[in-house]
Amino acid sequence: QRQFPLTEDDVIVLKSSFSFDASIWQLFWWMIPGASMYLLPQDWEKDPALMTEAFTNEGVTTAHFIPAMANSFLDQVEMETEEKRTSLAKTLKRVFAGGEALAPQTAARFARSLPETAVIHGYGPTEATVDAAFYRYDHEKDRERMRLPIGKPVPGARLYILDSEKAVQPIGVAGELYIAGAGVARGYLNRPELTEERFLDDPFYSGERMYQTGDLA
Repeated sequence: QRQFPLTEDDVIVLKSSFSFDASIWQLFWWMIPGASMYLLPQDWEKDPALMTEAFTNEGVTTAHFIPAMANSFLDQVEMETEEKRTSLAKTLKRVFAGGEALAPQTAARFARSLPETAVIHGYGPTEATVDAAFYRYDHEKDRERMRLPIGKPVPGARLYILDSEKAVQPIGVAGELYIAGAGVARGYLNRPELTEERFLDDPFYSGERMYQTGDLA
């Protein structure tokens, strides 16, 4: 809400399964500013034509896509009439992409088809309680990139790039990504050995924990 403030006029679409971690913000974010949530009918998320129609009719302003589904959605948008594309572009203010890396080519398609829609690349394993970092796509700056950055940590999260001795790496030197902060889980249920391996004491904040992502950065 701090980074991408909603108002009472916004509508979030809930189209994720409750077992998918991204459903958390779809379920609860809208309550903070007194916005609305539109519950997409079951299985409509598999049909881009039904989605585009519903988004327009219900005035959806905020949606989440796994990048693979985003491409299918954009295929449909590109087939719509100019009138329908214009109508959708007026309502859909922001799209969050997560669950897998967002390709610059996919983000660029949004910029071409829905130029007023902000595209936010979210990064975060489930162990960090959904997103730990975000990056807002900039078409002029990012269209030639081979891959998009994960951006900056969300409020309440800290990102460290450390070497094998848990020392901070200098700018430009590769290391392993660790996540710390309020969103880090306590561990894996009934898996103490894996918990001990991946959830470590934060060397920079006494009494707090960090998660070893296994991702290079």
